[in-house]
Amino acid sequence: MSLKNIPANLLKRYRFDERRHASAILQQDFSSEWEDLLACLDAFKLRRSDILAAGGGRSAIPKALDGFLQHPSRGWKKKRFEIVVKVDGIELPTPTHEIDNVKNRVGVEVEWNNKTEFYDRDLNNFRLLHQLGVLSVGVIITRQSELRTIFEQLGKWDSYGTTSTHWDKLIPKIDGGGAGGCPLLLVGLGPECYDPNS
Repeated sequence: MSLKNIPANLLKRYRFDERRHASAILQQDFSSEWEDLLACLDAFKLRRSDILAAGGGRSAIPKALDGFLQHPSRGWKKKRFEIVVKVDGIELPTPTHEIDNVKNRVGVEVEWNNKTEFYDRDLNNFRLLHQLGVLSVGVIITRQSELRTIFEQLGKWDSYGTTSTHWDKLIPKIDGGGAGGCPLLLVGLGPECYDPNS
């Protein structure tokens, strides 16, 4: 695993992991998407006010990441791929789940505080789309498990808990082969991203 092409300031703020040389593929073959992703992470702050905000619907935290990528100048979009399998002349539609952000052949999912089954959905999507030759790299941005300390200090641990999406739930699913052969870049939002004054 080589993450040497990730800037040092981001290595200090985020936890990174990869499978099948994802960062090298991004840098070499998808340089525009790679620059977008790095700029998004550089601009992001985990705001105290966003953690304290009432629940319900997609929170401001994933919206900030999605919003950065989906700015019209960058061209990322939510996308659902329509796949049709033909068996003995009969077409069987096999639509995929919507990916949060897609540009060219790169997909980025932001899993901040969902049920862990969302990881299975994301990884299966990446596996299938890579196998069909329409996705080259999948990226998952999620929260580090170490954020628990901050959530407890803010009295918000009950809103997150250990059964929702976080790093320690994701890695076993990947190590178990959930994404098949799809190259993956994993990004963990952690305590170093936290801004207690915002």
